[in-house]
Amino acid sequence: MTMVRDQLAPPEVATFATPANAHRLARTGEALRANGFGVEILDDAIAARRRIRELIPQGTVVLTAASETLRISGIEEDINASHRYEPVRTKVHSMDRSAERSAIRQLMASPDIVIGSASAVTEAGSIVIVSASGSQLPAYAGGARQNILVIGAQKIVPDLQTAFQRIENYALPRESERALRIYGRPSAINKVLILHREPFGPRTLVLLLREPIGF
Repeated sequence: MTMVRDQLAPPEVATFATPANAHRLARTGEALRANGFGVEILDDAIAARRRIRELIPQGTVVLTAASETLRISGIEEDINASHRYEPVRTKVHSMDRSAERSAIRQLMASPDIVIGSASAVTEAGSIVIVSASGSQLPAYAGGARQNILVIGAQKIVPDLQTAFQRIENYALPRESERALRIYGRPSAINKVLILHREPFGPRTLVLLLREPIGF
C-alpha cells in the first residue's frame, strides 16, 4: 500500500531518528491530553518498564502487540514470560491456528490491556499505528479495556502528512528488514489505525519517552 504524498519532498530520513526536544515533547503531551489521552512523560525505557509493572495488576489478561519498542525495552518479556499476568500472545502460540482460528481472533481482539507502540504521533495529538496483518488493531480501536502505548521521542512529527512520510521512508524499510530476517518475508503498510481522540475518558495511556527507541 502506498500512502498519498504531497508534492513537496519528504523530510530527510535522518530527521525521523532524531528525538524531539523537551519543548516539542511537552507540547505534544498537552495536545494528547486535550484529545482525551492519558500521558506520562518518562526519561527512558527503564522508567517505562518500571511504570508498567506498577500499572498492571496481577492476573490481568494482557496482549503485547508486535513492537520493536517492547522487545528492546524488555517489556515484552516482562509480560509474556511472567507468571504474574495472563499473556494472550503466549496462549495464542500454544493454540492450533487452523482449528482454533475464531478463538484466537477473540483473544487478540478483547484483552483487558493491550500494550504496544505507534509509528508516529503528531504535535496536534493524533496517534498513527500501522500493521501488516491488522491482528492487534481491534484491541487498540476499542476491544481492549485499556491501551498502553510506549512511544519514543523520535516518533513525534508535525502533522499526519509527515507521519505517513516517516512510516514509508523510515519505519517500513527497517521493519521489512526485521521481518525478512525473522519471517522470511518483508513487511507492508496494509492497515492503518489513527487515534484522534478518546471521547469517553483516558482509555489510552501514552508513555512518552525522552529517548528514542524502536522504529
